[in-house]
Amino acid sequence: MYLAAGKPSRFLPRLVKHWGDAKVADMNAGSIRQSAMDMYPMAKNSTRNRQVIVPTLAVINHCAELQLCPPLRMKRFKVETKIKKPVTLEWINAFRAAADRPDIGALALFMFATGARVSEALAVRWDDIVFKERWVLIRQTKLGNERRAHIPAQLLVALANLPRDRDPFAIAYTTARDAWSRTVAAAGIEPLSFHSCRHGFATALHDKGIGVKTIAKAGGWKSAQHLFNTYLHADGDATVTDRLFDTESDTDKTEDKQDQQVKQRK
Repeated sequence: MYLAAGKPSRFLPRLVKHWGDAKVADMNAGSIRQSAMDMYPMAKNSTRNRQVIVPTLAVINHCAELQLCPPLRMKRFKVETKIKKPVTLEWINAFRAAADRPDIGALALFMFATGARVSEALAVRWDDIVFKERWVLIRQTKLGNERRAHIPAQLLVALANLPRDRDPFAIAYTTARDAWSRTVAAAGIEPLSFHSCRHGFATALHDKGIGVKTIAKAGGWKSAQHLFNTYLHADGDATVTDRLFDTESDTDKTEDKQDQQVKQRK
């Protein structure tokens, strides 16, 4: 029933195999936590949350909304919050230049230019792209809705040059991940993740003076506050407090310094 409703199936096969014919009534917070440890004994807590806790609760609570069983809530495994470094346009360009397959290079650019998550990008079909009007339909599986994302000129060219015998990024996640790591090594650039592209989308727009609410809407965040708390990255320059004493005559110098700092971060 969950799959019939168009919900994501990425982590379900292993869950179905584990639970077999178990009844939902017998599945509680304790047994679900134990299932995560049994299925992923060597994994990090973040993996257990993402691949077991979240999808298991999603299935149960989907049926709870249909009044077929009681809803279930439970605590996730504790995870240390790590600051994810955003990619820059220079990083994207270096990555694309080293890519040994055009779809991987275009995938990186797509995520950076639209703010799409990797699962959303891999799900894009040619029918979702309207070249004439320069927008793409992105199915936001995490939020359960859709959004239209603008296609900048550079991305438009990259998509137009991909072969049409299959969908733009019609590759398995593991294949994409392996090709991603291979390309990063070939480019000799810092090893950043798929999701760093989404961070780069938010940070680059914010550095150019785009408002948080506008960025949140363009990138499909559920709230501007979530974007602000999680995705925007602070300037590490401790001398920013000097700006408290800037005079009007210092305006041009301050703007030049800000431009230099942005270039240095990139």
